Amino acid sequence: MNRISCVSAIALIASVGSASAATEIQWWHAMGGELGAKLEEIVQGFNDSQDEYTVVPSYKGTYPETMTAAIAAFRANEQPAIVQVFEVGTGTMMAAEGAIVPVYQMMEDQGAEFDPNAFLPAVVGYYTDTDGNMLSMPFNSSTPILYYNKDVFEAAGLDPEQPPETWAQMEEFSKQIMESGAAECGFTTGWVSWIQTENFSAWHNQPIGTEQNGFGGPSARLTLNGEAQVKHWGNLKRWADEGIFKYGGPVGGDNAPPMFYSQECAMIMNSSASRAGVLANATDFEVGFGMLPYYDDIEGAPQNSIIGGATLWVLSGRPDEEYKAAAEFFSYMSSPEVQADWASFSGYLPITEAAGEAMSGFFDENPGADTGLRQITLNEPTENSKGLRFGNYVQIRGIIDEEFEALMGGSKTAQEALDTLVERGNALLEDFEAQSQ
Repeated sequence: MNRISCVSAIALIASVGSASAATEIQWWHAMGGELGAKLEEIVQGFNDSQDEYTVVPSYKGTYPETMTAAIAAFRANEQPAIVQVFEVGTGTMMAAEGAIVPVYQMMEDQGAEFDPNAFLPAVVGYYTDTDGNMLSMPFNSSTPILYYNKDVFEAAGLDPEQPPETWAQMEEFSKQIMESGAAECGFTTGWVSWIQTENFSAWHNQPIGTEQNGFGGPSARLTLNGEAQVKHWGNLKRWADEGIFKYGGPVGGDNAPPMFYSQECAMIMNSSASRAGVLANATDFEVGFGMLPYYDDIEGAPQNSIIGGATLWVLSGRPDEEYKAAAEFFSYMSSPEVQADWASFSGYLPITEAAGEAMSGFFDENPGADTGLRQITLNEPTENSKGLRFGNYVQIRGIIDEEFEALMGGSKTAQEALDTLVERGNALLEDFEAQSQ
């Protein structure tokens, strides 16, 4: 081998050695399709921004599937450094003592740039402990808003620039729309559990459980059968019987969006992150945006809505250099530029004040895009509107759907359905508390 070839070979070996020296960390997530592609773009941006760390994203299916996979991997000592967990899994993750590294602790230990006060209180509050310490890193946060058909409003003689603000107006506008023949029904909704039960309660500053909605510890119990919730579920049943409201089905209410897109129903309440999908599917009419309606005879309403979506949890048992990589990635991911780009593309909320400010031009060019942000920051969160934190809550949401269907089917009154919901849900919470001791 001549000298030049030898030098080239040494340089090649050195470059390969340098590349392989980058610390690699695994991020398991639950985002497919266009959102998954955008997530990978964010990761690639971080990987390209430096040469010390490489984040490797892996799609693991739905939120429950991703969470289950991470738990199984942890038991086999094959866990990733980062896993995306939906908001209702927060209580379960917190109870897994020794399995997680709190984000605030990791960022402090690694000396990473991190200011918890920079995050929106209504977003970060959902994922803090009772001392206000952040346990996981917000990534994709959304909140439900009202979408309405401006063309139908105009055809019915309503002001297309004025969505209903109260539930009384929802009923009034719906009746006028139906009587005019502009649409067959007034409104539908996605996610009865998240929107018409959990967010309804927060929006009206009503508790859904004891111990600060579960934030105070595993001894918390549900109180979802309060006067306000019974009133609202009862009205939904009455409105369904009158044809004003059409039920979109359990879990996410997947049958609801098509009823809005086809103009069968004039209004829909769904995630703010649905905005891009709504605009893509509502091709034959102009879409309007509004905040969730409220009962003006319930004191404290409107308060603020609460979030859905997911955060990134750091799992224990990984080498220290992986936590350094995770801390640097979190700093990059929560930067105003990255967050503003992600929120503008996806419809999710910007998680920091700075990111919201960076989106001011986008909001000016896209009227209504800031509805969720304005709604969730309407007032400083209270103990009733900070969020919820219950163990076994994935199963409890299933019970909410089952009891609502019993109400819709006429086998139970609103009071009976909610009483049963509380009884069944509290049995799960008692099991969770026993397992946590």
